[in-house]
Amino acid sequence: MGVGVKTPYGQECRFYYEDYVRGRSTHECRLIGRNPDSERWEPKLCRDCPVPAIVRDNACPNMALEGKVVKGLLGLTRRVEVYAVCTLTLTKVQEPRVGCGQCHQHRPGATILHAQEK
Repeated sequence: MGVGVKTPYGQECRFYYEDYVRGRSTHECRLIGRNPDSERWEPKLCRDCPVPAIVRDNACPNMALEGKVVKGLLGLTRRVEVYAVCTLTLTKVQEPRVGCGQCHQHRPGATILHAQEK
């Protein structure tokens, strides 16, 4: 995916989509939209969403993200929760902003650099 659209809170997000046609406006999060188990999404959830920071900090092509809106304590607040998986190692990524810690070992050329250090 390419560069995203700016959210209502000024962060670029490749999953955020908006369209204004003939006085009607459409706002959607395509990451949340593809998860049928999610609570309803609304643009104000973009304010504290972790996805733009994850995508900005970790450009690993092997990381797949899933997101959903969950209710907070007592059901009064709602937030975006992100689940990340490494498609190369097929493991859950504990810290998506950092990555799985194993993909760099599988990068083309990584073995050559490692061999030169020895």
